[in-house]
Amino acid sequence: MRTIVMTGGTSGFGELAARRLLAAEGTRLLLGARGSAPTGAEALGLDLASLASVRAFADAVIERLGASEIDALVLNAGVNPANADGRTHDGFETAFAVNHLAHYLLVRLLLPRLARDAVVVLTTSGTHDPAEGAMVAPPRHADAELLAHPDRDPEADAGTREAAGRAYSSSKLCNILTVRALRSLPEADAKNLDVLAYDPGPTPGTGLLRNAPAIGRIAWRTFGALLHRLVPRFNSKEAAGGALSAIALRTAQPPTGRYYAALRRDELTWRDPSERARSDEARDALWRDSAAMVGLQP
Repeated sequence: MRTIVMTGGTSGFGELAARRLLAAEGTRLLLGARGSAPTGAEALGLDLASLASVRAFADAVIERLGASEIDALVLNAGVNPANADGRTHDGFETAFAVNHLAHYLLVRLLLPRLARDAVVVLTTSGTHDPAEGAMVAPPRHADAELLAHPDRDPEADAGTREAAGRAYSSSKLCNILTVRALRSLPEADAKNLDVLAYDPGPTPGTGLLRNAPAIGRIAWRTFGALLHRLVPRFNSKEAAGGALSAIALRTAQPPTGRYYAALRRDELTWRDPSERARSDEARDALWRDSAAMVGLQP
């Protein structure tokens, strides 16, 4: 029996990925969710905007596991807030807290229960890389304290849209740095873990732009298939979900030394992330500072 733990599997391409995982023979899926989940998944309550909920979810997963271990940990959930003014239950900026910090805590709590040769995948975004030319502002840094409390950042953006975009892209930079930090741990080496970042690329038809202006939000969610046909750089939900499930099931294997999977024109590619994402100094500082925020030792 293959056991997979997943967040972000109740809507968008994540739901399609979850359904493919469930269709794979001998798969058990433990899914963090605030609402309904695909039939066959074992839904466990999870609110990523609350570190207490993350801890409770991890405890529930460990209880459900019994003597078994986790073969794949798929951390796919994410938010793209309309501004950078929102704060979570713990007082942190929402995009940073949900996209990065909650998943950082979850992987730390579940690391001891990962099986040998398990795969860990965090969903990131090409917006982390200025070279991608995305429509949102790219990250300036991965300073956990300033991302968690943007009002303390002397270079914080004044405009709502720009601030929101940069908060999102910065959180996705944090995802890749977390992947790199986890790969460097002795525990990961001892278990021969495969730790990967997955960038689904721009994927219309999902709810990612639910906080965007009405016209853009409706077009993105309702006319996804049409946008996919009209804009070559857009990916389909089916391709995005299929690639994520293939990584989790290990039917898509990275070339030696690669850890950043990017879906482009519905094809999975393996490439280098941004220069800032390859910084060892930024990697180590984010790991250390995130540990302090969630009350763990680095």
